[in-house]
Amino acid sequence: MLHAAQAFDQYRHIDGKRRAAFLHAIADGIQTDTETIVKLAQEESNLPGARVQGEVGRTTGQLRAFAELISAGHWVQATIDNGDASRKPLPKPDLRKMLVPVGPIVVFGASNFPLAFSTAGGDTASALAAGCSVIVKSHPAHPRTSAKVAEVIKTAMIESGMPPFVFQHVEDSSIEVGQQLVRHPLTKGVAFTGSRQGGMALFELAAQRTEPIPVFAEMGSVNPIVLLPESIRTHKELPKLLAASVLQGVGQFCTNPGLILALKGEGLDKFLDEFAAEIRISVPAKMLHPGIAKNYSILKNNALGQPGVSVLAAVDEAGDASFGAATVAIVSARDFINNPHLSEEIFGPFSLVVMSENAKELDEIVKVLPGQLTGSFFGTPNEIQAYDALAKELQKRCGRMIFNGVPTGVEVCKAMHHGGPFPATTDARFTSVGTDAIYRFARPFSFQNAPESWLPPELQNENPLRILRCVDNEWTFSEVMVVN
Repeated sequence: MLHAAQAFDQYRHIDGKRRAAFLHAIADGIQTDTETIVKLAQEESNLPGARVQGEVGRTTGQLRAFAELISAGHWVQATIDNGDASRKPLPKPDLRKMLVPVGPIVVFGASNFPLAFSTAGGDTASALAAGCSVIVKSHPAHPRTSAKVAEVIKTAMIESGMPPFVFQHVEDSSIEVGQQLVRHPLTKGVAFTGSRQGGMALFELAAQRTEPIPVFAEMGSVNPIVLLPESIRTHKELPKLLAASVLQGVGQFCTNPGLILALKGEGLDKFLDEFAAEIRISVPAKMLHPGIAKNYSILKNNALGQPGVSVLAAVDEAGDASFGAATVAIVSARDFINNPHLSEEIFGPFSLVVMSENAKELDEIVKVLPGQLTGSFFGTPNEIQAYDALAKELQKRCGRMIFNGVPTGVEVCKAMHHGGPFPATTDARFTSVGTDAIYRFARPFSFQNAPESWLPPELQNENPLRILRCVDNEWTFSEVMVVN
């Protein structure tokens, strides 16, 4: 960590264009070694080749998107309020503010995305883009993939002339090493994607430090889907669409729809029969690693053992403990409302249908839900308007609402928000997907009456970087005119 802190002291002064070149070099290196990386990731994660190829594209795309962001420079939110020595009764000081990097960041690799949320994934890319040094604690589920990508990053560091140790890679499967990294007094932030248990353990460690630091933990979600009667009756592809989302990636997405809230009415029985049929024809597949498969089996069986819960559709087990067999269960609204355990995530191809007798029960269900990454609303335009209050209740409990669509398939762009109220994440204000993820690793800093020579280029009068700035409450690319 001392090396990371020393590297940060150099790296934070490197301009955005040079940091952008570094990120492009990492993306170039991954693309050059794609064949090797894909092969390793497939061997370690049981993911199909097409999925891993897609992750390569997402990983390099994220790196290049952050490179473009910091090359343009606007992200620092440069703000200038010119001073006024003649103001009465007191002179107004010259104040200039921008975002600056916070310091060394510890990134924990995710199990379900060996590339896009791991060594060179969005957390690493956004922290490096912000000007922070990074230490990655690799995930034990894909150590060789992580080590190979780390080699690519280190080569890019050398080729781009970056400070030694601006990126470091730690390979250790023990919990203790991760704890030491979080506790270290030079660590200034943590990024984590995984279970609630793991995320909260890191959050509590960080809060107990002499200097508490932020932990940006994305800890999963059941991503409730509300099905309104007209939509159930008229949306002919709805059973297939929902089943495909539940089954996608053997259910190993944090946006997997684990909860389906249905209002009784005409067409519901037909929908459930068709939905169940789609689940039954699915084939068990290998999960990411045996630990995840074992946990899925335990949590699934625990849910099926809860009062009032019955099986709607299930696929026969494969006879191999590393496989995940899809299951959809069903429960009444009353039993769901009275049992908080039924709101907990089951990481795998499992979903729970909650049957509401009326709109009042549906509203009660939504009101007992904890924070979520996403919430989905299926309804006709008239229904959405009629159930406006229900939609707004759901909005309060999630970071993203999807209308007439499923949550799986996260778009990586600036407008995406991948975060949500606790316990989906530890800080609902920030996203871990898209270029706005950079704001997790920066803090505002103000210069007061600073000499021009001491100001960073982003705040200098001439605006040498030609970035968009807020000058005296107006956004402009113009220079600041100095009045002598």
